[in-house]
Amino acid sequence: MGCEKQRVINSTDNKWHVSRLLAGFLLFSAAYALINQLPLTHAILYRAAAHDVVSAFWAALSFALQAVVLLTAVIFLPRRWFAVLLIAVTISAGVNMVYGQIVGNMLDVQKTGWLITEARQAGEAAGEFTKPLAIATGKLIFGVLLLLGARRTIRKSLPGQLKAASTGKRGSAAFLALLIAPSLLWPVFNLYPLAAERNLYNFAATIWTADPPPPRAAVTALPNKDEGIEKIIWLIDESISYSAFQQIISPDLATTAYVDFGESASMGHCSTPSNVAMRSGVNVRTVDNRTDLRRTPSIWAYAAKAGFTTSMIDGQVTGPPQNLLQPPERGLIDSYQNAASGLKTDLTIARTINASLKSEGKQFTYAILRGVHFQYRDHYPEGALPQSSSTQAQYEKAITYSKKDFFATLLDGIDRSKVAIFYTSDHGQNITDGVTPHCSGNPVKAEFSVPLVAFLPPEVAESYKTGNGGRSLSQLFPTTLTLMGYDADYAKEKYDNILSTPTARYVWFGRGVVPVKDGGTIDVQTGQDFPGR
Repeated sequence: MGCEKQRVINSTDNKWHVSRLLAGFLLFSAAYALINQLPLTHAILYRAAAHDVVSAFWAALSFALQAVVLLTAVIFLPRRWFAVLLIAVTISAGVNMVYGQIVGNMLDVQKTGWLITEARQAGEAAGEFTKPLAIATGKLIFGVLLLLGARRTIRKSLPGQLKAASTGKRGSAAFLALLIAPSLLWPVFNLYPLAAERNLYNFAATIWTADPPPPRAAVTALPNKDEGIEKIIWLIDESISYSAFQQIISPDLATTAYVDFGESASMGHCSTPSNVAMRSGVNVRTVDNRTDLRRTPSIWAYAAKAGFTTSMIDGQVTGPPQNLLQPPERGLIDSYQNAASGLKTDLTIARTINASLKSEGKQFTYAILRGVHFQYRDHYPEGALPQSSSTQAQYEKAITYSKKDFFATLLDGIDRSKVAIFYTSDHGQNITDGVTPHCSGNPVKAEFSVPLVAFLPPEVAESYKTGNGGRSLSQLFPTTLTLMGYDADYAKEKYDNILSTPTARYVWFGRGVVPVKDGGTIDVQTGQDFPGR
């Protein structure tokens, strides 16, 4: 009788252990699915839906193997090493989840590089994207709690000898080696994808060990230094859409002569790719995903060869240069000035440029204005609008305050017969509640729609008054070369049509505007239609 009772007890205990193990495995599976929600969706579900069953299968196998490795580490690592593991997983998964929640896309090497260059905008982004940031944080915390629950539940069902074996030095070393193996082996064998709990470290290592930026090519064309404009200014505003310019800024220029090229297309819906492309110059007829904009002569070299002193004014930073202004290019600029100085930064820049326009000598200036990067309420005095004001109202107020007296100050008392000033924005803005205003994962037309106007000498302006529309910021580079004295046919063949006619082809770059390593690919698209859906 006693033996029978003991067998019943043992059977019940076994069932309880099995149930506990299954519960632990379910907790882990839920945690892994939550942490890797976006990568799993893109790499498996989307591939399968597109009938790419082979890719979906290999992606599923990749995730399964990595999940097994992580599960093994979660179960058997001793408490101290498990704490280290949990911190590492939280950091990598957290960056992936926040990025995915805001942008709606997966992280990769080039996007990680972009995140590093845009790190100084983290505070503004946190304020603007409070809701998606909170959702991602909530998911991350829940995922971590599920991992903790899985470890506790499964370990309670393990035999004592098995748990003890895992806590020794040899056991810990073996599990750590097993844990690290996918991060080392997957890239070597071109396996894809790396899961969210580990990919950040691979991406960062790839960036930090990347080849140094290559030297810029020399300018071979010969300018006519006796021709051209004496002073050329590029004013690159921040987040000013074409419609906002028309409604808010244009009325203040009603008594000022200027050429309006109409709604124009930026070469990126993020600041970094747009600025890199403008500075580098793009041959829109031949550009492809193997183009390396780090190797072009850049606008600085052309200006210097034409006898211009070059300067860059950045109204958005107080520290190192932004927008991938790397040492080989930085070395070509005669004067670089950090000019961020609060809400009146743009007016201060206008005064600085106005003074330089009244000085002697040929000058080319590239000025990045403070503009109205989100959060918009950070760009006008506190109390100027009620806190409950709509996003649209905040955006309009920010632009109004940002550009108040800007052009009047810029143009005050200058000799317009010797000056060419181009005003545009790095990208447009999609002012719709609940969406990313620019640099979104699936960009719309509004993110590329920017103003493009020019303040030119009357005789020069006449040659550009051929109607507006169909223009791209890719045309700013060749147009400027002609104003510096370079042959117009050379400029058009090498880059794009000058602004007297529409662009030869629209080109726009994603976050991966330059390759991570020599010979790598970039994120670029081309077409005859205005970019964005």
